[in-house]
Amino acid sequence: MESKEPQLKGIVTRLFSQQGYFLQMHPDGTIDGTKDENSDYDVFTPECKFKESVFENYYVIYSSTLYRQQESGRAWFLGLNKEGQIMKGNRVKKTKPSSHFVPKPIEVCMYREPSLHEIGEKQGRSRKSSGTPTMNGGKVVNQDST
Repeated sequence: MESKEPQLKGIVTRLFSQQGYFLQMHPDGTIDGTKDENSDYDVFTPECKFKESVFENYYVIYSSTLYRQQESGRAWFLGLNKEGQIMKGNRVKKTKPSSHFVPKPIEVCMYREPSLHEIGEKQGRSRKSSGTPTMNGGKVVNQDST
């Protein structure tokens, strides 16, 4: 069985709306809401880039990084109506429950950063140094005895 490499690394979340639906995007690009917590639709395109903001009621709202109102410049927000259907971005207001989401983590990819000791072993000991770098104002400084 072949492992599917994620398009984005990091914390993968499902967006759960205050209306009671999980946001899903189908392969044909249509977006809607589903009550099925285990839906497999998770396609990413440039149109799916949103600015995430925490609203005053601690819900999260998402505004498009690509689209805005032409006259006013007001952001277009992501929203689902009471039936779980996607709303037009220019009709969604950030103060309405249709735009309020709760991110629910479904997969967390933790990456361990290599230590300076491991990096030194991989590069080899070609330089004459003690092998223990010291920090000087956040910068690594080699201790050469020359």
